[in-house]
Amino acid sequence: MMRLWVIVIIFTVFHQNYSRVLLPHVPDVLHPPVPDGVETDQNGLEGFENLDPEITPGLYQGDMAVTNEIYNYWRVGLKWETFPEKMWPNGTVPYVISPLYEPGDQATILKAIRILNMMTCIRLVPWNGKSKDYLLIWPIKYPKGCWSYVGRQGGAQIVSLQPPTTSSPNCLGTEGRALHEIMHALGIFHEQSRWDRDKFVKIHYENIIPRFKGNFEKLSLENTTYSFEYDYDSIMHYGKYYFSIGKGKPTITSTMPRVKKLGQRKALSINDCLKLNDLYKCFDNPRTRRKYYNICNFLGV
Repeated sequence: MMRLWVIVIIFTVFHQNYSRVLLPHVPDVLHPPVPDGVETDQNGLEGFENLDPEITPGLYQGDMAVTNEIYNYWRVGLKWETFPEKMWPNGTVPYVISPLYEPGDQATILKAIRILNMMTCIRLVPWNGKSKDYLLIWPIKYPKGCWSYVGRQGGAQIVSLQPPTTSSPNCLGTEGRALHEIMHALGIFHEQSRWDRDKFVKIHYENIIPRFKGNFEKLSLENTTYSFEYDYDSIMHYGKYYFSIGKGKPTITSTMPRVKKLGQRKALSINDCLKLNDLYKCFDNPRTRRKYYNICNFLGV
């Protein structure tokens, strides 16, 4: 009963805040960018069972909206110092949560936001109706599923989170999917696309749906090697059966016998937390460096 009242209170405050600003029109159907030469087709996934909601959008690597410009820079190593416009200035990220979500789903999204605000120096703040750039968290109908742009794009920037149905929790069973997609919007890539990934995982190309083999390509050394070790537990890591041709046929497995499970969608791992703080220079200030290192090591899974 207490949990229900908390949800009602959160929704009431949320509704009062957004009733003061005019929300932009968001169509049911969008056409997010896909790089030339990368085979992605949402309809091509029909007929495959038990699809993860990060796969169903049919975008680059499943859930990332990527322009040719960004894709080409990725291939040579996108450096945030060289392209600062892709980062959120001062680590401040205004957001809007669609009023189309049910109160419980809004509470799930707000929990993800609260976790990021607590574990990093990044600040996600309700949009004031004036900021030019902001996240627009919205239940897009096509392409459905969980998807996001990577880094700041400018203007109203979609983060699509498909709400639960009677048959599936989709993107909002827990806060994990929302965390994953917002981390894309903050500029974090998939863990298994790191340049050094072949030391840690094996890609089983024979088990991948043929047209989606490109989703398992590696990015460049400059872009995807961090000051942190490879993270099997990352919330940004593919699961074992992503884009599989059939049940029981893994597409990615660990090269380390002791590691049986890949990725999770529950919480930030220690390294997820460290990478975000490192990217947004939360460790540059000696007064906060120790604080966020301790938070990551204490609260990260």
